[in-house]
Amino acid sequence: MGIFKRGEERSEESGPYWKQRSWQASAGFLALVVVMGVITALTSGSGTDNRVKAPASKGPLSGTVAKKDGRPGGCRTDDSAGDTIPTSVPKDISWHTLSFGRVPVSASAGPTKIQGAVWWCFAHTPMGAVLAATVIPTQMSGSQWRTVTDQQVVAGQGRRMFVFQRTAVPDTDATNAAPATSSYAGFRVTSYTSRAASVTLLIKSDQGYATTTVYVRWSGGDWKIQPDGSGGLYSQMASEQSAVGYTLWGV
Repeated sequence: MGIFKRGEERSEESGPYWKQRSWQASAGFLALVVVMGVITALTSGSGTDNRVKAPASKGPLSGTVAKKDGRPGGCRTDDSAGDTIPTSVPKDISWHTLSFGRVPVSASAGPTKIQGAVWWCFAHTPMGAVLAATVIPTQMSGSQWRTVTDQQVVAGQGRRMFVFQRTAVPDTDATNAAPATSSYAGFRVTSYTSRAASVTLLIKSDQGYATTTVYVRWSGGDWKIQPDGSGGLYSQMASEQSAVGYTLWGV
């Protein structure tokens, strides 16, 4: 139960979330995800013309999709690893460019389905949770963020808060994004059950290593991001002295 209490970690900070140190300290990782746009737009006052509340479109994880064996139709993954925590990356990993950076994709562990901005169908394993925690937040900067949110973020107060905050900033697609200065270096699964997991991501930048934790939940037959009550998709960034103790992507 403790893995869903990130809101308590921020309780001592007050004022707008983008002015809190826990957000400002995340600059290295935020180059990969939408919150970099949040910080830039809300502190500079720019980009207000892009506040278009585009409706979400139907996607593969909509409540009306047909499901088989508890999974959305057409979703197939290799779940043979069970609950075993990975100590190496799948041999079939390839890298794909999304918005601000590159993300790992596995033909066996997911995402095995790509429908527009929704990259989905992750293995019901710790490795599947790792890939979901890495891929899904990286989709939140572009113009299809609302569809990704409705499809791949767990419904509730946290999602409503994220939508409210995200709507206030301009979209940043690959054509108008600055080059990424950070990259995914590795990961560590810090907690795992078949229903929920916490994944600490190791980020590498010119300044060294940093970490942040993303929480995912098994919902609707796939892994989805579990935001905290304030709308955060990941925990406060922390500096890391080395990559010891993390499983490295090897790039």
